[in-house]
Amino acid sequence: MYKAFLFLILLSIFSCKQPKKEPITSSILAQSTDIDYAQGFTIEKLSSGVTIIKVSSPWPESKASFNYALVPKEKLSSITLNRDEYNAVIGVPVQKIVVTSTTHIPALEALGETGRLIGFPDTEYISSPKTRKRINEGLVQELGNNESLNSEMVIALNPEIVVGFSIDNQNKAYETIQRSNIPVVYNGDWTEETPLGKAEWIKFFAPFFQKEKMADSIFRSIEENYNSAKALAKKATNRPKVFSGALYKDIWYLPGGKSWASKFIEDANAEYLWNNTSSTGSLSLSLESVIERAQDADFWISPSQFGSYLELKEANRHYARFSAFQNNKVYTYAYSKGETGGLLYYELAPNRPDLVLKDLLHIFHPELLPNYIPTFFKPLN
Repeated sequence: MYKAFLFLILLSIFSCKQPKKEPITSSILAQSTDIDYAQGFTIEKLSSGVTIIKVSSPWPESKASFNYALVPKEKLSSITLNRDEYNAVIGVPVQKIVVTSTTHIPALEALGETGRLIGFPDTEYISSPKTRKRINEGLVQELGNNESLNSEMVIALNPEIVVGFSIDNQNKAYETIQRSNIPVVYNGDWTEETPLGKAEWIKFFAPFFQKEKMADSIFRSIEENYNSAKALAKKATNRPKVFSGALYKDIWYLPGGKSWASKFIEDANAEYLWNNTSSTGSLSLSLESVIERAQDADFWISPSQFGSYLELKEANRHYARFSAFQNNKVYTYAYSKGETGGLLYYELAPNRPDLVLKDLLHIFHPELLPNYIPTFFKPLN
């Protein structure tokens, strides 16, 4: 009897010393984060403090979706999750991160988390002076390229997460990394079709650093600036005609009518000559068809990587037939580069659509922004 009583006392004491684990299910919802423009992800905050991120558009036409549970590190030992419900369970705030697209860099910088970045594929494409300084100091390791990410180097760095992007679900490097218990979190910012939709992915990064309020404030400022520029554009008394792109191996590639690039031109109160097409990506056209529609257009935006009118003419004499060429109304983002040649437009423009819109507004309607200094688009030499 005494032994049985002593056993019960000891069991009671032992039980009291164990942390009580709180089972968590998706039904214990506290609130959802407002996502107003982006279509590819949602964020839910549970009453336990756990954040659930669902990425529904990791790549175009994806039938797969990914769920990630972000748990405050101080609660990792006291919360029970059904791991089968999630593609990864991640302790936050994250201290070491690898990202794989230059579009991820501005989000880290805006949130003040550049110091968390420890690796990146193709570091020469990064334009940001702040991150380039860290690369030069050896604080950000070169990891090959995204198509053949050096998984051994990633595993050796042992980041807490890898933020990846992919064109499909076939990425052997990501599979190898995940087998080493390093979560790969898919970011689908590039699949968004609207300027503010892409920019809103800063809210995707914020929960990994517990900076949701900061991200919301940053995005609201970008949104306000963008909509103010859009409203200003409506005051213009004319609506110029605009075309884009250039030839590559006898095919002229230019943005579709429902694309991100087309939306900028529309919001700058100009007429994109292919705005009636339904493509959200690019169109592949013949030189003849482009000349037929755009020969008399007022502006030519983004003529591929050409750096001067002379280069254009030497590449193909038919370029000189366009009125925009003859009137020196060709504008390019090719001059805004980082120290190793990375194009700032590909890195920063998705995160700062307000700056892109102001650039185009200044080009199409200079009377509305007479003293504006462009960030990306500048006159062709």
